[in-house]
Amino acid sequence: MWMGNYEPLNVFGLLIQSIFIENFLLANFLGMCTYLACSTKLKTANGLGVAVVLVLTVTGVLNWCVHKFVTGAGALKWLDVFGLDASKIDLSFLEFLLFISVIAGFVQILEILIEKLSPALYLSLGLYLPLITVNCAILGACLFAVTRDYPFIPNTVYVFGSGMGWWLAIALIAAIREKLAVSNVIPQLRGMGITFMMTGLMAMAFQGFIGIKLAVPSSGGIDAKVESELPASSIPYTDPNQESI
Repeated sequence: MWMGNYEPLNVFGLLIQSIFIENFLLANFLGMCTYLACSTKLKTANGLGVAVVLVLTVTGVLNWCVHKFVTGAGALKWLDVFGLDASKIDLSFLEFLLFISVIAGFVQILEILIEKLSPALYLSLGLYLPLITVNCAILGACLFAVTRDYPFIPNTVYVFGSGMGWWLAIALIAAIREKLAVSNVIPQLRGMGITFMMTGLMAMAFQGFIGIKLAVPSSGGIDAKVESELPASSIPYTDPNQESI
């Protein structure tokens, strides 16, 4: 439940994977609306990036609990403690609704806190802070984690890394756009045109991390699963007494 068959090295690999290899902006292109709207200034991008990391981490953990104890297959077995046999009840049809409700509730709390603690950041984010509620990157990371059936700690690391990857991408493009604002850019490419080009080049650069394969546990990886499904006659036999050459 907590770590499953994941080792610390696999958890570290999962963090690297979620930040660089499967970056939600540069690999999946999720959360593009706020990415394009709030990336003109680095200060605003950093503020929104911190908010996304916080929202995604907390709601990712809460939604994992919702899936594990409410909407998943056999998730209501814990009601046996109260003498209720609810193991056959299937509430999976409520999963999207509950996930979005959890995200919306936490974003409202975060909006109130930012308005009280940092009015300047609240005004700079404007309408886009409440739009984190419907940010597809937030819901997408929660659904990805649930679909892949991560244990608790790998799930937490994955949603945190996904938020960090989103923050990294928007901070990079904001820094680039600040330089482009005082650069001699072709008039036809100014604005969204050059921004999309820079995003594409960043996505290509991040492809260099694809070769890192640390996130899959060796005892429960794809190779072990495929081998277990093969018939015994197809698995090559190795003589334990045979001397190696």
